[in-house]
Amino acid sequence: MTDSPRPRDPRTALVDRWRDTLLAARSGAPGPDPLPYAENLLARWDEPQRRYHTTAHLTAVLDRIDTLAPYAADVHAVRLAAWFHDAVYRPDRTENEERSAALAERALPEAGVGEAVTAEVARLVRLTVTHDPGDGDRNGEVLCDADLAVLAGSPQEYAAYAAQVREEYGFVPDEAFRAGRADVLRQLLALPRLFRTPHGAEEWEARARHNLATELELLGSPSDPR
Repeated sequence: MTDSPRPRDPRTALVDRWRDTLLAARSGAPGPDPLPYAENLLARWDEPQRRYHTTAHLTAVLDRIDTLAPYAADVHAVRLAAWFHDAVYRPDRTENEERSAALAERALPEAGVGEAVTAEVARLVRLTVTHDPGDGDRNGEVLCDADLAVLAGSPQEYAAYAAQVREEYGFVPDEAFRAGRADVLRQLLALPRLFRTPHGAEEWEARARHNLATELELLGSPSDPR
């Protein structure tokens, strides 16, 4: 009888995914060792103020990008954007996406990624401010769908997500948090479509809208304010 193989450590798996993505994005161009860049990014994703925006979220987004990869125009750029999209995250600040995009613009050329791919990654990171890609923006559709897919979890998964978000904003009084969170939920529900890829529209849209409306109701705010 042979021993079954041990499962890979999640952090090691993420480092491997980063290396494979970075090497693919270089398209054969030379560059430095990918490992220090992975370690820097993972240290950011491990910061103590995070409860939802953690390496677990990064892993989930990367997994969903794998599912949606056939819809992307440049899946390597989308995967790099996933790594950077919450690399800078301070819940008490509003410029996280811009600072994350700027980090990508500094780090990726140094890591051997070309100008065009770097620009696309930064654009995609900035797109996560609105999660509203334009028509035909295939890369944007994949990244935004992958990021928002958490909204389509089971009731238990969605409740855990919502609780983690509340923990990240623990410094905000309950009444102010409920008002701010309700505004965010209404903005999402007002979008004509939450998900733009065929897979997202078919598999995630209805369940996500149900979860959002349920949370809004639990917050004490009607989903159709008048």
